[in-house]
Amino acid sequence: MIKRLALLFVLSLTPAAAFAQQPNAVATLLDGGASREELRPLKAVVVARDGEIIAEHGYRGHSTKESVNIKSASKSIISSLVGIAIEKGLLEGPDQKIAPILKADLPDNPDPRLGEITIGNLLSMQAGLGRLSGPDYGRFVSSRNWVRFALAQPFADEPGGQMLYSTASTHLLSAILTKVGGKSTLALAREWLAPVDGFRIGAWERDPQGIYLGGNQMAMTARSLLAFGELYRNGGKARDGTQVVPADWVVQSWQHRTNSRFSGDDYGYGWFSREIGGEQVHFGWGYGGQMLYIVPSLKLTVVMTSDENGPSARTGYRDALHGLLSEIIAAARPV
Repeated sequence: MIKRLALLFVLSLTPAAAFAQQPNAVATLLDGGASREELRPLKAVVVARDGEIIAEHGYRGHSTKESVNIKSASKSIISSLVGIAIEKGLLEGPDQKIAPILKADLPDNPDPRLGEITIGNLLSMQAGLGRLSGPDYGRFVSSRNWVRFALAQPFADEPGGQMLYSTASTHLLSAILTKVGGKSTLALAREWLAPVDGFRIGAWERDPQGIYLGGNQMAMTARSLLAFGELYRNGGKARDGTQVVPADWVVQSWQHRTNSRFSGDDYGYGWFSREIGGEQVHFGWGYGGQMLYIVPSLKLTVVMTSDENGPSARTGYRDALHGLLSEIIAAARPV
C-alpha cells in the first residue's frame, strides 16, 4: 500500500500530470479577458491542446460558434488549396508561371515581367505588382473584372522581390484554382477539405465573374477555423488520419521566404511566423484581429476573433492579441 501511494505521488509530480492541470489556468485567464480594456474588440477565443479544446470564451454576447468574417486569415486556406492542387497534378508547383493559365485576362501589350510571376510569388506576396490592399483595396473590388485589374497594375518591384502584401495576389490564386480545378474555389474547398471534422465555410464574396474572393470576406466560426488550424498542426492530417494537405506543403508554407515591411514578421506561403511567449508560432492574421495561431512545440492551436470593423496593426490591438497568446502559452506550458 505504501509503495502504491509513493508511486502515485511520483506520478503527480511528472510533467504530464502537471500539464493535465493546466486547462484550468487557461480557462481562468480567458475568463478575465472581458475586463481588459486593450482587448475590448475581442469576440471569442478558443484554445486546443493536442486536438482537444481545453478552454474557450465568448465576450460581450459573442461565442466561438458564431460565424464571423475571418478576413485575410482566409489566405492560409487558399494556400492549402494550392498545395492540394499541386499534389493532385492540377498545378506543377510553386515555380509554375501564372501567365499561361491567366492568358485570357492579361492586358494588351503586357509588361514582360508578367510572364515571370510564379505561383510561389503570389503565395509569398512577392509578385512585384502594385499593392491592392489597404487604401487601394477599394479600387480593386469596385473594378468590373478583378483579375484583369490586378494583372494590369504597374510593377512596384521585380517578381520575387520585396513583400508587397496584396489581396489581389491571393485572388489571382483563386482564379487559377477555379480554372485548373474546373469548379469554384468554394466547391473545391468543400470537396478537398471535407475530411476535416468541423471545418465549414459559410458565406463568401465573389467577384463580378463569379470567382470567390481569394483572401478576404470569408465567413467561418472560431471552432471551424480551429479545425483548419489543427489540420496544419498535425502535418496536414485530419483527425481520422487522412492526409488532406501534403505534409511537405505544410513545411513549405511555414518556411521563411520574405518579411513584412510593416511588422518584420517572417512570411511563407500564406502564413506569418514569429516568436511569441518564448515559442515559435505560425499564424494567419485577418483585418481587425482575426487570428489563427499554431504553437507546434506545445501542441497548441488558438483562434481569436474580433470586431472586423477596426484596424488591428496601427492601433496596437494586434500586439495585444500576441500578448494574450503569450499569456496562454505561459498558462499552458508544463511546469
